[in-house]
Amino acid sequence: MMRAMGSAAAGMKAQQLHIDTISNNLANVNTTGFKRSHAEFQDLLYAKVAPGGQMTADGRVQPGAVEVGHGVKLVSTAKDFSQGTVISTNNPLDLMIEGDGFFQLRLPDGSLAYTRDGSFKLDGERNVVTAMGYRLEPALQIPLDATEISVARDGTVSVRLQGSNADTQEIG
Repeated sequence: MMRAMGSAAAGMKAQQLHIDTISNNLANVNTTGFKRSHAEFQDLLYAKVAPGGQMTADGRVQPGAVEVGHGVKLVSTAKDFSQGTVISTNNPLDLMIEGDGFFQLRLPDGSLAYTRDGSFKLDGERNVVTAMGYRLEPALQIPLDATEISVARDGTVSVRLQGSNADTQEIG
């Protein structure tokens, strides 16, 4: 009886963790750059109650062992890095990464961080930053007289300067 309660409790706990993972995915469905997770589970050990292949009192052979499982447990929550939906914003600083990769940021303590959130803005010094104010690494500063910003597929950033109709200048 107690073994059955333990197995049932392990199953309910695993199911709750699965629902928590789904809930987190739903809560962040509109978060820019969010990558959903999925829970992965495995069986716990099995206990042999009766071995298989033994003779019973009336001379018959038992066909197989009787095993009782101890339930299931969460092994990991894996991130799904598949490509998200492309949304056009008409903001030249809203970028996305096709395929693998991250934007590299410099945090205030000097350490590096990585994100897939490509909604960038300009700070007061015209540096390209995230919504939280973290600068891209390497730093990218847009000139004051820039009239147009473009980013090539390879990540090269160019600007068209005021008074320059045809020429673009690569800045990073």
